[in-house]
Amino acid sequence: MREYDLSTAQWRKSSYSDGDSGNCIEVAAGVAGIVPVRDSKVPHGPVLLPSTAAWAAFVESIKR
Repeated sequence: MREYDLSTAQWRKSSYSDGDSGNCIEVAAGVAGIVPVRDSKVPHGPVLLPSTAAWAAFVESIKR
């Protein structure tokens, strides 16, 4: 499995965040081939690493 250095990743919170540290995710852009996703309440916890294609399909399915 390939490892990614996310130490300088610029994370952004979902625009649908409830704003009070509730159920939020953060994503980081600029990592070739993947879209890192993490729980905003656990910033040093596990990170999901879906491919950009998988992330795009996920977002499109939610939009529908």
